[in-house]
Amino acid sequence: MRELEERFAEELTVIGVHSGKFIAERETSRIADAARRLGVMHPVVNDRQFRVWRSYAVRAWPTIVVIDPEGYVLGMHAGEFTTEMVAPALEEIIAKAGAGLRRDALHHQADDRAHDVLRYPGKVAVREKTIAIADSGNDRVVIAELDAGRGSARVLATHGGARGYRDGTDPQFDHPQGLLFDRGDLLVADAFNHAIRAIDLATGETRTIAGNGQQLRTRSDAAAGALSSPWDLARAGERVAIAMAGNHRLYLLDVAKGSARPFAGSGAEEIHDGPRETAALAQPMGISANETTIWFADSETSAIRSASIDPKGIVSTLVGTGLFDFGDVDGEGTAVRLQHAQGVVGMPDGRLLVVDSYNDALKWLDPETQRVTTWVRGLSEPGGAAAGDGVVYVADTNAHRIAVVRIDDGSVTTLGLDWA
Repeated sequence: MRELEERFAEELTVIGVHSGKFIAERETSRIADAARRLGVMHPVVNDRQFRVWRSYAVRAWPTIVVIDPEGYVLGMHAGEFTTEMVAPALEEIIAKAGAGLRRDALHHQADDRAHDVLRYPGKVAVREKTIAIADSGNDRVVIAELDAGRGSARVLATHGGARGYRDGTDPQFDHPQGLLFDRGDLLVADAFNHAIRAIDLATGETRTIAGNGQQLRTRSDAAAGALSSPWDLARAGERVAIAMAGNHRLYLLDVAKGSARPFAGSGAEEIHDGPRETAALAQPMGISANETTIWFADSETSAIRSASIDPKGIVSTLVGTGLFDFGDVDGEGTAVRLQHAQGVVGMPDGRLLVVDSYNDALKWLDPETQRVTTWVRGLSEPGGAAAGDGVVYVADTNAHRIAVVRIDDGSVTTLGLDWA
């Protein structure tokens, strides 16, 4: 839609109709935050009771409806689409309307939040005294040095700051998400550029490791090395595991070769365990790993799942039961309900820390017993977390901050950032 809006800036009015699946997605304030976070400037209707959905006989997310200047429905399409699938029809409508077409498309003003603060941070990574922040709403990556108390940090560098796709010493990103320190580099899951980028920590130069800036849609795209909304990264033995949210898969990346290949998931959007190639995932958005196992937050099924790195390994579900099974319930196994969890962190004691995004909470998960207990509440749609020295750093997305949570008592403060 963004491409269509830019291409037909004067002629096309887009009205988003948000019919939310999750309870949290039906709150107007959260919808407004999501629109600002994603750069959505057109009006959005909160269709919380699915009245507009039913009136247009919609059956799937997403669905596009084309309406002519007289108000008549000309066509509908359910599912993903490309600009070129829709543009010819719009050009024909515009040509027929001629001078009678109003050219005053509705748009909101962009969020002009000050540039020296965070804006919808999505993910965070820590290595010793260095913290990296995916400042997603500002299309940049912030690198800072933590102080001795770990409660504040001095900004060392920022990379990016304007939406786009460019390598070099003056790079551009588009909604960066997962981060991973990898020897002398910081790897970045550049979600809306559909690429894995690397920032050289010594020189500040950015290069593309995998992906080409285009979203994977066809076999020819795959042959050209395209990816689809990589959302998080984790070291898995000698390779890097990628939560590929856009096509419901996990990938493994060989950094040296720049080769990213599917590892788990058939591409179907569902929760189905079994051999890696036939298992079905649903928008994985958070990932953690060790030498033998990848754990991932399967966001659309509100599930935490695992994939064995063994070539004959399988995908298993720890908690979560279905695409429409969600809530806020502690317990064990199938009794547990999360709501669109977007992060999972492997802790030194063997537990998993779950970033339960739409419940505004952090929860502990014991992978052996599959027991979940709530640890921290009162966050604001957190997107990711990283473990530090006695603390956990949380990308508290809608609060525009990095929260610092003490592991011993669960107390929460805000990371101070010195931008001088």
